Amino acid sequence: MIILGIESSCDETGMALYDSDVGLLGHVLSSQTKIHNKYGGVVPELASRDHVKKLVPLLDSLLVEQKLSLDEISLIAFTNGPGLLGPLLTGAAFAKTLAWVNNIRSIEIDHLEAHIFSAMISEKNLQPPFISLLVSGGHTLVSKIDQHNSYEIIGKSLDDSAGEVFDKVARKMGLKYPGGPEISMAAEKTKNSRYKFPRPMLNSNDLNFSFSGLKTHVVREIERIKLDDKLISEISYDFQEAIIDILIHKSITAAKMFDVPRIAVSGGVSANTRLRERFKNESPGIDVFFPSLEFSTDNGAMIAYLGYLKSNETTINNLKIQPSPTSSVF
Repeated sequence: MIILGIESSCDETGMALYDSDVGLLGHVLSSQTKIHNKYGGVVPELASRDHVKKLVPLLDSLLVEQKLSLDEISLIAFTNGPGLLGPLLTGAAFAKTLAWVNNIRSIEIDHLEAHIFSAMISEKNLQPPFISLLVSGGHTLVSKIDQHNSYEIIGKSLDDSAGEVFDKVARKMGLKYPGGPEISMAAEKTKNSRYKFPRPMLNSNDLNFSFSGLKTHVVREIERIKLDDKLISEISYDFQEAIIDILIHKSITAAKMFDVPRIAVSGGVSANTRLRERFKNESPGIDVFFPSLEFSTDNGAMIAYLGYLKSNETTINNLKIQPSPTSSVF
């Protein structure tokens, strides 16, 4: 069985082909970073228009690259949320129309669930049960994964997501969007910092997160001083360390609480080099898995892969989507 995965939840158009016997055949991705850069966040209308422009060319290039035709596709999996209304509807309409015209089954895929299982595309030793830490621009979630179709959210952000505060603090310092990579690069320019920012809820008696207070604390400090490159590096350094301290502590606590010695970290923030380095060094006795960097941010491969895992589920025959507010929207 060959599955076509289509991702259009926000500002990246992704497509992939997954073979149930062989594995991932190939994937293509078009990023809109340059379009939204000058606005400091995603403009939904511009995102929707770019998806319209890119969907057909990406599909054509993917099929040509893999020397396949639509006749050889057995299932179309597409993102139905959470995400931005316009981009989601654009992708859903394209996927359902393509499926209907070519008499191909289709299935709706939850974007967050696809991220949770994305590490399994490249990490063949990762199998349930495991603890999932999903860290992205819109969400920070800790889940206990029992099997492919059975999981429980055991911790979440009570306000801003980790990715959101990266974007907002970066914007306040005059750095480009998306903010995470910019802050990471600035932080690499120093090995210490005069700052020691708070680590909210680090020692709370639950697995929830709160990053809004940290964001406010850092923003007020930025407003109080005259920024230069050195101060930007030092602020970035401890701000990043504060977020990583919290993410690692909560994840390891969850692993020990449920006696599950495996953690899978996914979502756009999982591409952070410092986060990967520290997780590996600070998790003795626990196997930590990350998706390949190309599968950390939004992509079609994770949609196609989850489509494969869910391929025995009932075909969906409507265009209903489930958007939710995305924090990096301008």
